[in-house]
Amino acid sequence: MKHLIIYAHPNAASLNHHLKQTVIQTLEQGEHQIEVRDLYQLDFNPVLSLADMAGQRKGEVSEEVQKEQEYITWAEHITFVYPIWWTGMPAIMKGYIDRVFSYGFAYRYDGGVQKGLLKGKRATLINTHGKSQAEYKGIGMDKALSLTSDTGVYGYCGLEIAQHFFFDQADRPSPERIQEWKEMLIASYQY
Repeated sequence: MKHLIIYAHPNAASLNHHLKQTVIQTLEQGEHQIEVRDLYQLDFNPVLSLADMAGQRKGEVSEEVQKEQEYITWAEHITFVYPIWWTGMPAIMKGYIDRVFSYGFAYRYDGGVQKGLLKGKRATLINTHGKSQAEYKGIGMDKALSLTSDTGVYGYCGLEIAQHFFFDQADRPSPERIQEWKEMLIASYQY
């Protein structure tokens, strides 16, 4: 299977990096084709410009955006790995979505009806956050995060969510907890 990993964390020693590497190593054992797009390493420009907006409606995108769209077109399964900061995705990931998941590529409107254009592709989301699951559940943030990302972004574009991992208290995990998360990822990518 063709796997694309879109990763956003600036620290190569981070838990997010460790989780990304777990996914890569698991997929390599299954002899999948793998491409990794490390947005910080690529120094991806997250700023949606007026030129971007004007071009999207005409089906014209920058070379940088076109390259990312080619990776997405190639992929059968897309894994997004990023932390939850301020109850949302990092700015570089949001900018990637803004620029790459453009009108005419990821979605369009037919007769006023929205249509996701990435149907047939699966997505897995791997998110870390500092709060506990209980704290997020208590204020409804667990549902809000799923709604805004799974439904509002990825599902809107037609992606089928295979799994969404929320690894909590990630700023202070025990080695045992990290191992548990790794085992969850390994189990979900062994096919």
